[in-house]
Amino acid sequence: IYADPAKRLELYFRPKDPYCHPVCANRFPTSTMLLKVRRRTKKKKQLDAEEQIQPDVQFEMEILGIVTTVYKFQGRMSDFQYLAMHSGPDGKQTSMYDKVLMLKPEKEEFFNRELPLYIPPPIFSRLDTPVDYFYRPDIQHREGYNNPPVSGENLIGLSRARRPHNAIFVNFDDEEIPTKPLDAAVQTWKKMCTNPVDKKVEEELRKLFEVRPVWSRNAVKANISIHPDKLKLLLPFLAYYMLTGPWRSLWVRFGYDPRKHPEAKIYQVLDFRIRCGMKYGYAPNDMPVKAKRSTYNYSLPITVKKPVSHTVSVHDLKQGLGTAGAKKPASSKYKLKESIYIFREGALPPYRQMFYQLCDLNVESLQKIIHRNDGIESECTERDGWCLPKTSDDLRDSMSLMIKQIIRSTRPALFSSATSSEDGKEQLAYESGEDEDDEEEEEEDFKPSDGSENEMETEILDYV
Repeated sequence: IYADPAKRLELYFRPKDPYCHPVCANRFPTSTMLLKVRRRTKKKKQLDAEEQIQPDVQFEMEILGIVTTVYKFQGRMSDFQYLAMHSGPDGKQTSMYDKVLMLKPEKEEFFNRELPLYIPPPIFSRLDTPVDYFYRPDIQHREGYNNPPVSGENLIGLSRARRPHNAIFVNFDDEEIPTKPLDAAVQTWKKMCTNPVDKKVEEELRKLFEVRPVWSRNAVKANISIHPDKLKLLLPFLAYYMLTGPWRSLWVRFGYDPRKHPEAKIYQVLDFRIRCGMKYGYAPNDMPVKAKRSTYNYSLPITVKKPVSHTVSVHDLKQGLGTAGAKKPASSKYKLKESIYIFREGALPPYRQMFYQLCDLNVESLQKIIHRNDGIESECTERDGWCLPKTSDDLRDSMSLMIKQIIRSTRPALFSSATSSEDGKEQLAYESGEDEDDEEEEEEDFKPSDGSENEMETEILDYV
């Protein structure tokens, strides 16, 4: 049993097994008494042969104390367990506990052993109580109604139809690129463009695509101020979306094919992730840049209240960028910071994973790597685009070195003295504590999604 007075109590069937799912009890305040009850039984004498012996029962109660806290086990999934086992070709089960659990300091041979692949689940279950699905009853039609023919569209459906945003998706292997938007996208935007502010934003976005034919959504949101829900409708009106290739997750102006223009290599995307680990000088938990989300740090819904998401009102959509009640002026109410899409020397990225366009890497040494083959581009490949092979790897190595130098120069107090390990690599110990950014002191009523860790997945879910 593991009890945290401030949170909950956990009951384990196998306490020493890390793959044992506990039963959780919530902590509740109470004002009850703890009683000690004794039951004493005395037999009466038998008066007659036909009469049965009637016992004499007496209860004695004693108050032992007052209970101020109780733990209630409200979950019912107590039999959810996971065993570290491996199934052989003959169906024989082999225990993996002595092979994957390190109970004491081991030598190098322990880590170099040949073992079957064993990947434990990152989490077991987010819920401790069964959930009712509340299936809707069958629809009762009028007499004479005939069901439509069975097809893939009406076998399994959502609770409601998704709202289409009419975006055009293009793969790197597609031969043709679209030159104009879908008619539905034109009609939707014209219907939504109801005030002069929307028309002005449309012209601003047109000018952006004239200056630069390829943009990421975060870069657009950092250059124009528009409600995110309206941006979902405006982008398909002016550009198409690349799914694969060196321009994946980017919006491209209609009629422009970056695969036919070598100068479009500066618009290619770079998936950059900050490297963490002791061999880089800091552990993942010591990284000054916080992770936006983590699969391992989760809480049960029955113990933690989730924050309420921002609800878009009709006023926001129809009035555009009204200033009523806004802490920022209308010109920047929905704008993001430049750090969301631009990498500068001497500054840390806002998140551990970022999608940069090569033209937004504002460092001279990085631009030299990008332009090494200017004028001699011969082929556009799906992996490297118009750049030389391994260009992305060289950029990531240089950016990772810059970030390491930034951390060591701007926050030297967080590091202890460097020591050399056996293989000659520096090992740095990180002191506890983090400085809060001044930029996070002000809280806005509206917080747009700035820099998702998987921007491509986020946009596809918005439009598919």
